[in-house]
Amino acid sequence: MAPAFLHGEGITLHFGGVTALHDVSFAVERGNLFTIIGPNGAGKTSLFNVITGLYRMDTGDIHLEGRRISHFPPHAVARVGIVRTFQNLELFANMTALENVLTGGYLLTRYGALDWCFRSGRFRREEAALRAKAEAALAFVGLSAQQDVPAGALPFGSARLLEIARALCAEPKVLLLDEPAAGLNLRETAVLGDIIRRIVERGITAVMVDHDMDLVMRISDRVLVLNYGEVIATGTPAEVQRNPAVIAAYLGEE
Repeated sequence: MAPAFLHGEGITLHFGGVTALHDVSFAVERGNLFTIIGPNGAGKTSLFNVITGLYRMDTGDIHLEGRRISHFPPHAVARVGIVRTFQNLELFANMTALENVLTGGYLLTRYGALDWCFRSGRFRREEAALRAKAEAALAFVGLSAQQDVPAGALPFGSARLLEIARALCAEPKVLLLDEPAAGLNLRETAVLGDIIRRIVERGITAVMVDHDMDLVMRISDRVLVLNYGEVIATGTPAEVQRNPAVIAAYLGEE
């Protein structure tokens, strides 16, 4: 059987004497939404930070499309196609929505300093293509009308979508979403869920961490459950909801 599109094996991470992750393995199929859930402190964001190279694991391996990326620093992880959003908003408040999205696309530009200084033909072509891509990303999340608004002036729900648009401008193979529904109301969460499913339908693989169980169970293809840094269950949303260990540790007894 062919290996999963993105997979990790035996990931262990310590902070001093504290074990954040212990022998965690996962497999994400191409074009799926794979969601990681678990109580606070279960290791979900730590796993994201390991995947993106922010944390160096003590043991284990991560592969993307069969290529080992465990030793890559964050910028190299982004260049191979793994892009993320953050639990706390990380926007440039004084820059417009469009300018924020453009920053995601500069990862892919190839012009150099001299091209920039002299506004070469290559510079102009790449900048025009990047602007078109950024405008398309804003339209995809429904923020075209706000493209000239400073990010700091946007409502919180729109700022969440702006982060996703910026990530999409980097043309990710894998989009990591760290608690994208945090702080959203029911209407905003429904819009977010629809956008995430549309992203997956475009062929982008997505990995999400979130605490909104209604959202998770409605839109996920596969779910992995962490507890105290260990995997206690993985499967379809229906399988996870029926798992006694998950019920006891996280979802709660009926």
